[in-house]
Amino acid sequence: MKVLVTGVNGQLGNDVTKELLKRGHDVVGVDIGEMDITDGRSVEKVMDETKPDAVVHCAAYTNVDAAEEAENRETVRLVNTVGTENIAKQCKKLDCKLIYISTDYVFDGMGEEPWKADCKNFRPLNVYGKTKLDGERAVEKYTDKFFIVRIAWAFGAKGHNFVKTMLKVSDATVRVVNDQIGTPTYTLDLARLLADMAESDKYGYYHATNEGGYISWCDFAKAIFETAGYDTKVESVTTAQYGLSKAARPFNSRLDKSKLVECGFKPLPSWQDALERYLKEIGY
Repeated sequence: MKVLVTGVNGQLGNDVTKELLKRGHDVVGVDIGEMDITDGRSVEKVMDETKPDAVVHCAAYTNVDAAEEAENRETVRLVNTVGTENIAKQCKKLDCKLIYISTDYVFDGMGEEPWKADCKNFRPLNVYGKTKLDGERAVEKYTDKFFIVRIAWAFGAKGHNFVKTMLKVSDATVRVVNDQIGTPTYTLDLARLLADMAESDKYGYYHATNEGGYISWCDFAKAIFETAGYDTKVESVTTAQYGLSKAARPFNSRLDKSKLVECGFKPLPSWQDALERYLKEIGY
């Protein structure tokens, strides 16, 4: 297959590209320098020239707090919603598959029940979640051959993530919230699943995080320090006590991934195993 990967310089786009190349696919990786997804003509030109069989759309505006700033909101909308709409329209025109990476933030995060992949009870709490949901709706509206894959708490070798942040502050006591619950997603493992999807025609909505159970950010921080061999103290606080975030975050980021197995996809390994492999990958 020929596969176009957007956001190739990000942590997920980078891993997806490597996985597809390893499988022998012809991969064209683009970032803003090669294709401005907010510009419909740029998207049309690159996709017409590339003629991909599938697009893995990893590009996104992901700084959740910065997205709340008034001066950034239009950029967030252009990248996450309009950019996705531009790609979806071209996928329909070229009759190619589209894999769109979405987020648990499309839900309101209330309750304790895991969110099912086909749940339509959307109520995003912040600008990032709203624009990603509008991206989902554009995918569904403009193309038929789509996978919408919601993930949470991503970490990978490239870019910024929670694991790297914790390792940077490992010589002090760290305050971490204990009332936001979910499961981390190692982009190296997710890339393998996305490649499996690109090679299939089992279209639809999916949830994908690592296995290993649901945890809080506080639990995750403790596991990071323990696995890395650090003695850092973690102070467990509520979101209200933490009080630094501009964007409202969901308390319940539990994603039900049963649909993956039902449709014949192999689940991701446990987050504990993923964390060990990741720390080795980045030299810890």
